[in-house]
Amino acid sequence: MLELRPNCECCDRDLPPESLEAMICTFECTFCRDCVEDTLGGVCPNCGGGFTARPIRPRAALERHPASTIRVLNVSGCMKTEEKA
Repeated sequence: MLELRPNCECCDRDLPPESLEAMICTFECTFCRDCVEDTLGGVCPNCGGGFTARPIRPRAALERHPASTIRVLNVSGCMKTEEKA
């Protein structure tokens, strides 16, 4: 089951469980759509993989299996792709 992390690891923007702006990689690294597109160039800085939209958990399931409240922030790994070269 996905953790549904509460924030973007890059800019710390809130990403509630119903957010359409949340993007995840295969390891559930979580970023907002703006950071994925504008800063990361579609590549996860943690694992090198790509991203997909995070699914929305139905409310009834969310009540039984709540989203994570643990915030992850990794600004050192979050810089424009051209800055990494």
